[in-house]
Amino acid sequence: MGPFSHLACFAASKLLFTNATLCSKDAILLIHGRNMARRPTLRDVAELAGVSEMTASRVLRGKGEASEGTSERVRKAAADVGYVPNRIAGSLSSRSVNLVGVVVPSISSFVFAEVFTGISQVLKTTALQPVFGVSDYDLDAEENVIREMLSWQPKGLVVAGLEHTDAARKMMANAGIPIVEIMDLDGDPVDMNVGLSHFRAGYETGREILKRGYKHLGFIGTKLPLDYRAAKRLNGFQQALDEAGIPLSDKELYSGSSSVLLGRELTAAMLERTPALDMIYYSSDTMSCGGLMHCIMNKISVPDQLGLAGFNGLDLRHGMPQLTATMNAYRFEIGKRAAALILEHMTPEYTRVGEIVEYLPDVEVGDTL
Repeated sequence: MGPFSHLACFAASKLLFTNATLCSKDAILLIHGRNMARRPTLRDVAELAGVSEMTASRVLRGKGEASEGTSERVRKAAADVGYVPNRIAGSLSSRSVNLVGVVVPSISSFVFAEVFTGISQVLKTTALQPVFGVSDYDLDAEENVIREMLSWQPKGLVVAGLEHTDAARKMMANAGIPIVEIMDLDGDPVDMNVGLSHFRAGYETGREILKRGYKHLGFIGTKLPLDYRAAKRLNGFQQALDEAGIPLSDKELYSGSSSVLLGRELTAAMLERTPALDMIYYSSDTMSCGGLMHCIMNKISVPDQLGLAGFNGLDLRHGMPQLTATMNAYRFEIGKRAAALILEHMTPEYTRVGEIVEYLPDVEVGDTL
């Protein structure tokens, strides 16, 4: 089963709903850049494409035959209006499922587990259930997960990050439910936004490092360039260095996932390549803990010979021989606040409120700076 198959099984067995109606005039207005009052319907797609509803339905479901030109017009019309198919046949026009969709790039990371916990803690006292989908840091995959999520008409949607495909943004903008983008504030939110500025996080970390006298700095990051938040921290870090006239001596951008072992390996490789380094900034605490283990195994004194700093404020740090420097990412708090916003704004005729909740980054120096 795919990463989202459990949603279909759960929702189909528990709840029924239908989508609301929307006149084609509103759909046309969206194409000209104006907001849609209600959820787009199959009829809107069919009229915009100049075909029957049956033809539009067949094309979007991949059933039956249609010419390539017709299929292309239908798919374009659906993308233009942000149409999301209703997975449950509609006869109860005012119903929606008691689900809150949550879309994250990974479930293997400690980071998003704490976000889940915060969301679940708030929702467990209500009739709502969180359902999770995973994008694996792929915006096209995220678009598919969001489409599937919204097709069940949940009560709200929580999505990690601010970078999405145009189609995903349109679907969320016209969903008619509270949308909360989390973890990041550096961008243009669709609706509500809860998180911190990762650019500022990198910048403040850079300033703290420079204040402590380090001159030969390296950066090690994972899931780059797909992890937009880590990339923004690197940009902020680089900005702090540029202002001080300090060049970044070495940089390692690894496309795979972070781990303690990988942190050890990349630290060893970087120090062999650039032995004059006196400080390494990592994109995650997992990696910085691996860096610390390399230093301990090779009798490199931390922080006297080499300073280390990561990001996220993971509990993993407290099991290490030294407490690595980090910055709190407020994962649990962000999850709780996002779920609370869904509950606060859950109304039959929802309109976007644009609320932004910011958490300010704060460097925790630990024992490694």
